[in-house]
Amino acid sequence: MDVRNCRKCGKLFNYIAGPGICPQCMEKSEEEFQKVKEYLRNNPSATVATTAEACEVEIGQIRQWLREERLTFSSAEGSDLTCEKCGKPIISGRFCEACKNDMAHGLNAAIAKPIAPPPEPKKPTSGGSKMRFL
Repeated sequence: MDVRNCRKCGKLFNYIAGPGICPQCMEKSEEEFQKVKEYLRNNPSATVATTAEACEVEIGQIRQWLREERLTFSSAEGSDLTCEKCGKPIISGRFCEACKNDMAHGLNAAIAKPIAPPPEPKKPTSGGSKMRFL
């Protein structure tokens, strides 16, 4: 059994997996997410700062949801998120689509593909009178 302190409230809890926060804080965080999601549904052009103020949620938490791709900006123009690899403005996540594709192709190229063994030459069959099973 793995017992840890919650990173938000400091209470002890039985850690199973995921972020190091207790179930009560996880539930509260999910309620805040739903509140922010509803606010953004009604105000699609809102910024991070106005959303945080209106929903009483920390700006850092909203940025985390953006990085996790749980939320997205309506356009890359107003977003202050940038690709961690090339620096282009993005609407959510950590990388732009071009960098994601480059990394995926790089990983695929790094994995050695098995080489098929050459086919074995067939043995010549003689036309003799041999007994065979049917």
